[in-house]
Amino acid sequence: MLPQNLNLISSLFSPGVDTKRYFSCEGGSVPLSCDWGYIKVITANYGRTDHTTCSTGRSFHQLSNVDCFQETSITVMSKRCDGRKSCSVPALNSVFSDPCVGTHKYLDVSYLCLPFSKSITDTHYHSKIGVGNGVIWIHHANYGRRDLVTCPHKLATSPDCYSPQTRSLRSSCNGKKSCQLNASNASFRSDPCPDVQKYLEVMYSCI
Repeated sequence: MLPQNLNLISSLFSPGVDTKRYFSCEGGSVPLSCDWGYIKVITANYGRTDHTTCSTGRSFHQLSNVDCFQETSITVMSKRCDGRKSCSVPALNSVFSDPCVGTHKYLDVSYLCLPFSKSITDTHYHSKIGVGNGVIWIHHANYGRRDLVTCPHKLATSPDCYSPQTRSLRSSCNGKKSCQLNASNASFRSDPCPDVQKYLEVMYSCI
């Protein structure tokens, strides 16, 4: 299912924005990258929807189920990749869970490269985002850590700390000329990874 704001994305950045598509057989990984702009995942499925993809060396039993969908695939991919220049996601049950036991699956992803603005706020700090002519639209926000380089710290020990805050920041920032960002456990009422130094990552544009 396409995200509800895809029409908005298309109207903001088309024409000239081409959808990219990659897939990987179970056990491999899908590398996404943007030479310009930032990743926005559009569709994703870890499962099987045909008999031929990733079929080499597989039995009929492993290929027969072509109605294998993992509904959380796009959520997993968005957490890991939205707003980044590049990412690589393993096509594994341990990442997506197993939507159809006994079926040989593959990860199928399509995405865009879009010219977002990016804001990074270290834990316990405040920042402000703003736009010129127009108002703010939040595309992606995560409070946690998705790499070991951003906001370097001795406690920057895990690149897999996800706490999506897109919905909450849309409610507080969308439609405004400027918006204050607070990066703290108290602001988001959670600590997604105790003992890991976190930051608030926000991708937004002017509409």
